[in-house]
Amino acid sequence: MVDWVKGRSEAQAIAEPWTRQGGPGGAIVLFDRDGVRESAIGGFAVIEHRLPFTPDTQNRLASISKHICAALLLREGVPLEATLGSFLPELPEALGAIPLGRALDMTGALPDMMEALWQQGTPFTASLSSAEIFAAACRLPGLNAEPGSEMAYSNTGWRLAQVILERRTGKGAAQLVDALMAPASLPIRFVSDETEVVPGLATGYWADGQGWRRGFYGFNFSASGGMAGSAAGLARWAAALMAGREPYAGLLDRLAAPRHFADGSESLYRLGLVASRLGGIRIIGHGGSLTGYRNHMLMAPEHGVGVVVLTNREEDALWPALRVLATMLGEALSSDPDKLPAGLYTTEDGPFWAEFAGGAISFMGGYEKLVADGVGGMRSLPAYLDIRLKAEADGALAGMIGGVARRLLPVPAETRLDERFAGRWRDARLGVEIAIRADGTASWPWAGTIGRETRLTPLPGGRALADLAHGPWRHRPCLWLQPDGSLRLAGHRSRILHFQRIEGGQS
Repeated sequence: MVDWVKGRSEAQAIAEPWTRQGGPGGAIVLFDRDGVRESAIGGFAVIEHRLPFTPDTQNRLASISKHICAALLLREGVPLEATLGSFLPELPEALGAIPLGRALDMTGALPDMMEALWQQGTPFTASLSSAEIFAAACRLPGLNAEPGSEMAYSNTGWRLAQVILERRTGKGAAQLVDALMAPASLPIRFVSDETEVVPGLATGYWADGQGWRRGFYGFNFSASGGMAGSAAGLARWAAALMAGREPYAGLLDRLAAPRHFADGSESLYRLGLVASRLGGIRIIGHGGSLTGYRNHMLMAPEHGVGVVVLTNREEDALWPALRVLATMLGEALSSDPDKLPAGLYTTEDGPFWAEFAGGAISFMGGYEKLVADGVGGMRSLPAYLDIRLKAEADGALAGMIGGVARRLLPVPAETRLDERFAGRWRDARLGVEIAIRADGTASWPWAGTIGRETRLTPLPGGRALADLAHGPWRHRPCLWLQPDGSLRLAGHRSRILHFQRIEGGQS
């Protein structure tokens, strides 16, 4: 039995502080197979003009867009088993060999274009077109890992999927999305970038510790995050998927169908949707984040209900969505682990690290909240990344992260920076240089010749973390020395930079 009254009360408890704070806000919409049932709103869509956020306010859906792009691919009959290179012959050999399905389910090891460009010194505010980003993808020197071995989030496969769709159909993404939404008169559209006018669009904001700042994102949005729509409109779309009404019959089952790693084990990441559980209830959904926007959509298909949370305030939206859905369905939310780790951890070798704080884990920059797994360990409530860990007697944490067995060891407090880091380093393939000083500071490429300073956090085994701020986002790539004297760099989403020393240490 679905309790709509309690669900709405919980939603109001989440949204009311947005109004009280007098800042940005959002809309929470509860729905079933027939459409919107309840909603709660709070805060402003545009602070400057004191415009209230409503269920019909247009918002950037960000990565919730992915399953809509996947729906287009399925409707057009694009074969997911075909390689990217069979559609896009100009791709480098390594990228071209990846099946489209792996590119979409995040097991293709494709470097994420945003993170790869950050690492090369391109600001996230740079106005890059789809053609410019595609050209950069065609220059990628390789993959992050062995395809099929790991789930690691990347938007690149979805960017390439848009190019495939447009070449195959001879139509633009906006036209294709309009045709998909037209039968149900749904107010969801494709938006190419920040410069495109969207009537009634909420402004995105993020908090810098002093107040609210307007978000800006210069890159072309693409099919990985380019949809705009209202909370009520997205709820109606999700309701149509669950109901299986024509012309959407069977579409949700195909989008949510299990995907597998190369060893045959199942991944929780599907075609733009993440499978999870709320108590004993199967749920499916996805989140989205762009500078100043944070959203989440959850569905419980067997119960025919769901929740949409759209906000323009760059704060977690998954947990609010789970709270409302749990209240509606009478399910208890998972409890905190008995003992939460804290601080930095690393694997014995390689660039893999994690930081635990505030009941959550950041694995190489991929953030997930942790809860008790019921058998003495902890697991993520996956926004994207499936994590299952258990403490061992020696203080290590062992388990699975993104489908890969990992053993994390606490970083000793006395760890010092390996003196071999000092010097100037260059990746000749991409023309990127960094300079590391003996005192642990480093000069990083940024915005052409401007550059940026960072202080390295030492890790054992000839490794260190940089720390780079990108608006509301924090990027902490790992540098690690190789046996041959070279230096590699890796984040969760991009692990392609490989430097050679071009000058000795600096004072």
